[in-house]
Amino acid sequence: MSIIICPGIHEPELTESFKVGLLDMVADSAIAYNSANILIYPGKDVLVLSALHILQFLRDCSINSLKSPIIFISFSAGVVGAIGAAHLWQLLGGSVKAFIAIDGWGVPLQGNFPIHRMSHDYFTHWSSSLLGSGQNNFYAQPAVDHLSMWKCLTKSRSASNLQTVQGWWVDSLIEISPPKGYLTAAEFLLMLLKHYEAN
Repeated sequence: MSIIICPGIHEPELTESFKVGLLDMVADSAIAYNSANILIYPGKDVLVLSALHILQFLRDCSINSLKSPIIFISFSAGVVGAIGAAHLWQLLGGSVKAFIAIDGWGVPLQGNFPIHRMSHDYFTHWSSSLLGSGQNNFYAQPAVDHLSMWKCLTKSRSASNLQTVQGWWVDSLIEISPPKGYLTAAEFLLMLLKHYEAN
């Protein structure tokens, strides 16, 4: 299984830090991902919006086979290109294990694969859910700024522990029920990765 990271329009160093934090997190939890399994789509600026460029990247990376499952983790504007690439990958016969959209506000998300949204505040969570979200989503509470969601795995300069973006794990299909739990964004992401590695 491979994880494809599709960043937004921001400094590439933030995405590299996200990957390092992701590798540290999965290593600490004994999940079987390594740097060879976690790939960063290198497109910049408007190319993060291009599903065709992301698809070409997947093919250039020689993903073992179309049947080898992929988890997409995308952020901000990168969610636009990533959701299109996920659909194209499936049309070619590929397997999409899950799609995780981090702060993809205003991006319609539909698909016959599991979809999860992580949002920087409740309004973004609620308004994005109107455009599709699947089940098991997360929103930050208290609210944080947009880039903090991409920095949720980045080690803080002033401390060795992971930054703590805290919030609620919710099931968007049962919005009227109480939220399922209060946890950090990093814990929520790790929970998803453990689930998809086991299934």
